[in-house]
Amino acid sequence: MNWAEIIILIVAGVFVGFINTLAGGGSIISLSVFMLMGLSPVEANGTNRIAILIQTTTAMGSFKRQKVLDHKKALLLAIPAVAGSFIGALIAVDINEVIFERAFAVIMLVMLVFILYKPQKYLYGRKDLQVKKISFWQVLIFFFIGMYGGFIHVGIGYFLLAGIVLSAGYDLVKANAIKVTIAFFVTVVALLVFLFDQNIKWLYGLIMAVGTIGGVLIASHLAVKKGVNFVRWVIVVLILVFSGHFLGLYNIKELIQNLL
Repeated sequence: MNWAEIIILIVAGVFVGFINTLAGGGSIISLSVFMLMGLSPVEANGTNRIAILIQTTTAMGSFKRQKVLDHKKALLLAIPAVAGSFIGALIAVDINEVIFERAFAVIMLVMLVFILYKPQKYLYGRKDLQVKKISFWQVLIFFFIGMYGGFIHVGIGYFLLAGIVLSAGYDLVKANAIKVTIAFFVTVVALLVFLFDQNIKWLYGLIMAVGTIGGVLIASHLAVKKGVNFVRWVIVVLILVFSGHFLGLYNIKELIQNLL
């Protein structure tokens, strides 16, 4: 690995941390960068879990310190999500690279719906749902969300947030605390599966994680000034650019090589 690659990974990590802190969906960048740098889709998918684990650990600790995390409900909802994550990760490590890239592109385009229509502004807490026991439908919903997270993780925060608020009735702050806790456990399981299958490039992942931490710190200071809407439109542009590449409409690698 040369210095140019190190700088690219750190800079990309800053954007990933910044975007994930303000809006979510930063894995679109990390996965794309890893693949553009030569990692196979499966390796990129596994390596990406390193930064995710660090992010969710940090966020979970923060919510815990602020006493807004409902540990019991988070753990109960995490159980089916973890089971789904294991299956999703097993599918991901064996999937054909071309199929993965096409699926990745389609998922990114689907994420445009969540990003453009800003579902969070319609979500409000409901006490009556918070005190209810976990239902069969919640188990099923979080199992499939976990499976999706184990498979690719891109934008899982949007799905978790919607599931937690709509089915469990938490307001956005408490839902975010439960979300990062579930994402943490989902990531741990997926990381172990990719690790067992030897599809993790630790050096790439740890270097990007350094940048990610920087992005989180920057975002905490600039969130008020720039706002989520600015970041959301950045993601929209990135989705359109990278999805075109992975759908085979053009080749970003060749474009970069020609520029250099």
